[in-house]
Amino acid sequence: MGNSGMDISFSSLGAAEEVTGSKHVVEAYGKNYLIDCGAFQGKRAEADRKNRNLGIPVDRIDGVIVTHGHYDHCGLLPLLTKQGYQGNIYATPATRDISSLIMMDSANIQARDAEYLRKQSKKQGEKFDWRPLYDERDAIRAAGQILGLSYHRPLFLEDGVKLEFYDAGHILGSAMAFLTITREGKTTRILCSGDLGRKDKPIIRDPERPPAADYIVLESTYGDRRHDTADNAMARLAEIARQTVKTKGRILIPAFAIERTQELVYYFHLLVDEGVIPEIPIYVDSPMATNATTIFQVHPECYDEDIHEAFIKHHKNPFGFNSLHFTTGVEESKALNKHPGPLIIISADGMCEAGRIQHHLINSIGDPNTTILIVGYMAENTLGRRLRNKNSEVKIHNQWFKRRARVEELNAFSAHADYVEAVEWLDSLDTSHLKRILLVHGEPKAQAAFKRYLAEKGYSNTEIIQYGKTYGLG
Repeated sequence: MGNSGMDISFSSLGAAEEVTGSKHVVEAYGKNYLIDCGAFQGKRAEADRKNRNLGIPVDRIDGVIVTHGHYDHCGLLPLLTKQGYQGNIYATPATRDISSLIMMDSANIQARDAEYLRKQSKKQGEKFDWRPLYDERDAIRAAGQILGLSYHRPLFLEDGVKLEFYDAGHILGSAMAFLTITREGKTTRILCSGDLGRKDKPIIRDPERPPAADYIVLESTYGDRRHDTADNAMARLAEIARQTVKTKGRILIPAFAIERTQELVYYFHLLVDEGVIPEIPIYVDSPMATNATTIFQVHPECYDEDIHEAFIKHHKNPFGFNSLHFTTGVEESKALNKHPGPLIIISADGMCEAGRIQHHLINSIGDPNTTILIVGYMAENTLGRRLRNKNSEVKIHNQWFKRRARVEELNAFSAHADYVEAVEWLDSLDTSHLKRILLVHGEPKAQAAFKRYLAEKGYSNTEIIQYGKTYGLG
């Protein structure tokens, strides 16, 4: 690192001009604070190369701040501890629980991948030298270093460096990190948005309005795309469900285990409650989603008022109803492939890069009565992006499959603010001290469009953050 004589600076080690692998550094008077430590997802070889290089020696890190529990924001924490980082990792209590789950799941997937690749290499008589990034022990050690810090509980990381979390409204426990750095009468306030959520989402609260900041580090995932309205999405969801009942088909939903799964269950529940669709068996086929739903139940401090009103009073469990089933093991998961329709399978992972969703796709991608429902962001070079693009053939587990299944996209369920929503949120803040907006977590085309839109709306001092560059703050 080293900020060339700048007292305070910002630099990015991941998710600069791309969407996954968030890793940023705020350096303040010689101390380095890592904001997120996420894994990169994309082409396997590129992801492996990027994930093995943290970009900063661990003995240079003075503290780690995690904004939320998605894999691309917390997935490399065990690598930090494996490489000898012994300091604190700060996160909200819900993020601590979700991150622990994500890290353990990743360690398990890597162990299975290594075993699979070892067998393949042996069959082909090749030398095998791939090793997982980390194992379960590293994940457990990382989880043990996370200190739970609730929203609005200011904490001094050290003299003159204060951290406070505000609700980002993205997923359960997601936070914006607000750093106040004071030295010799000079104060610099830096707001790191993490992933910015949206207003009026079920279950979790709207993004909060933190105090005035001098610098805002802002994500730009949907810098050039608008989301559909929730009403529109509900109508389309109902239409897809009715069509599936008619053809006795299936709906396959690759969904992130955290948030999206619970939200979809909630929406199907509403449609059934209102008599819009008949009950259709829903199988949540992801051990992680099952565990995540339990985490939701133990963190009511993150709930929106509406869910308290609508469900907590009337239902014991807002994330479940009669036709909802959680699969418990691999055999039960495999049995779903023979299960008669209609049925809905919600399975991790969201970008289709790992887990049981791949096996369901192998079994159903050639069936015209199957609908693959895309409900979240699909990063470049992932199987999910190829499906979203409606490729006629896709490669899964090194085999090519013809796609006859329908592909539908409902982006109203996205947990990211689109460019209009992001500016509405900015407009609601006190920006009287704002010197600059630093854009991260977006693909170049989206960022260029977002920067233009921000300028039109009066935010002309906006910078698209690049790798290898250090930006002086103050």
